[in-house]
Amino acid sequence: MCGIVGYIGGREATDVVLNGLQRLEYRGYDSAGIAVYDPDAGLQLRRSVGKLINLQQRVQADPPRGRVGIGHTRWATHGGVTEQNAHPHRDASGTIVVIQNGIVENYLNLKGRLIELGYQFESQTDTEVIAKLIGHYYHEQRDLVAATRQALQELRGGNAVVAFCIHEPDTLVAARLGNAGGIAIGLGDNEQFIASDIPAILDYTRNLIFLEDHDIAVVRRDEVTITRLDGTSVTRTVHSIAWDPVAAAKGDYRHFMHKEIDEQPRALMDVLRGRIDQERGLITLEDLRLDDQDLRRVRRIYAIACGTAWHAALVAKFMIENLARVRVEVDYASEFRYRQPILQSNGERDALILTFTQSGETVDTLAGMEEARRQGVPSVAIVNAIGSQAARLADGGPIYLHAGPEIGVASTKAFTSMLVAGYLFALRLAQAHGTLTPAQIREHIQALVELPGKAAQVIEQVTPVCIELAERYYRVSNALFLGRQINYPIALEGALKLKEISYIHAEGYPAGEMKHGPIALIDEGMPVVCLATRDHIYEKMVSNVEQVRARHGQVIAIGHEGDELLAAKANHFIGVPATLPLLQPVLNVIPLQIFAYHVAVLRGCDVDQPRNLAKSVTVE
Repeated sequence: MCGIVGYIGGREATDVVLNGLQRLEYRGYDSAGIAVYDPDAGLQLRRSVGKLINLQQRVQADPPRGRVGIGHTRWATHGGVTEQNAHPHRDASGTIVVIQNGIVENYLNLKGRLIELGYQFESQTDTEVIAKLIGHYYHEQRDLVAATRQALQELRGGNAVVAFCIHEPDTLVAARLGNAGGIAIGLGDNEQFIASDIPAILDYTRNLIFLEDHDIAVVRRDEVTITRLDGTSVTRTVHSIAWDPVAAAKGDYRHFMHKEIDEQPRALMDVLRGRIDQERGLITLEDLRLDDQDLRRVRRIYAIACGTAWHAALVAKFMIENLARVRVEVDYASEFRYRQPILQSNGERDALILTFTQSGETVDTLAGMEEARRQGVPSVAIVNAIGSQAARLADGGPIYLHAGPEIGVASTKAFTSMLVAGYLFALRLAQAHGTLTPAQIREHIQALVELPGKAAQVIEQVTPVCIELAERYYRVSNALFLGRQINYPIALEGALKLKEISYIHAEGYPAGEMKHGPIALIDEGMPVVCLATRDHIYEKMVSNVEQVRARHGQVIAIGHEGDELLAAKANHFIGVPATLPLLQPVLNVIPLQIFAYHVAVLRGCDVDQPRNLAKSVTVE
């Protein structure tokens, strides 16, 4: 959630840090701060609550100068939203500053011990405990790296920490403990950058190092050295990132979410690139470390995810079970990690963890992967963020989406890319298990190849209809979304999109269960979105539409183009192109995204940064 940026080099640190924080606004935050050091001006600290513009105005009125600095956008955990609780925090001497992402689970014990030693605290945050603790050990050792190392060894919980001391102005120290969020080190020419997420520093460098759990990086203008928490030296791979900084800018779009909806045809093409062989009817997943023999052993898959990614996992269950005939269980990662799952039975080694995560830094998902590793079960991560923790934890390998930066909190292009990546994995499993012949796989590949063009067709054709529907229904207080089988997760996703960005209460429900409760909610003021594209349960969905109409509900039906029967039975009809039934959700969800977006705009909501939400949930 929280954003971290650091810089050391020849530029004005304030400019670099504020630009980086601006790139990270999408992560969600409630306050921001910056600390910059100059030998003549000393340590200069600026903090403010609210949007980043408040900090920028304060900096403009009194600009801090210096060639080394750190900045932070905070999402409150310990302590309220106040300037005193905003980062950076200082040690007792005022010479060491710290920013942090995560939660210090034992901060009360540490704080109590420090108070007994005579330390006083200015905030209610756990981060100040880290600053005071580092300062305590620095007073004894006069070595920032050693003091930070000793302090971090006492912390419990996941934490990403960056610190510097005015007595060692040529050094930044960055560390990662657990799964609190990423730390990337950007390598420049006689300058270095630190960030919690890639977009923050892409304007300056494409060469990045990603810290692993228990890594400490000593960052100086001309070098970066990394050791483990115990002091052991280690070498980390330098990744070359191809993302263009322009891709993280809105351009002519009013909101990132609108831009990312429109980027879906391109994103769907990118997730397919280099992975399909139409001539031979083969699927090649370049980063997958499991060969045919490994995949043939897989008889049970545990799919774990959170939020929108969980809906993608539900869709993937239908794909994998239908195509590869491998059983799939789907868990919320936040529940999975606490239910003591039994992943292996009778000594068989036939299980696999399949995770879905846009950021690759969701704490519950990472904890589930670690539990799988503890039980000796390999994991595969369907993930967008290159070099993220999930990608590195996935001993079975990542399946990268290659969707590019997704800035809007409400996932759109990453979701549809996950569906296609899940489909590719299902085909790869089917290929290994022999449940599909190359000729059959060619038919699926052909449908995949046609999908980006059909997605573009949906966006072009349904947008005017969705705008009209948004103008009609944006004042409602409740909405119901119905779907069956593989379109039930799409009903859940449509409801989530509407509620998270427009703040309208919306519920997704399996249409076959409508009579078991939700039908009581239906009246003439209730819009009911029904996903009724033609498949093996089409007639049953038409029956559900008739039941809603009989109770005067306002039916918004999504069906195949030219479906006159469905159009006649609904109040409003949205037509989408037909594709294979297991791929149809990719097209069906796009009108729901567009509808939710325009409803939120008409209601005056902050579309890209909905209240109380963050892009990446890195703490519980």
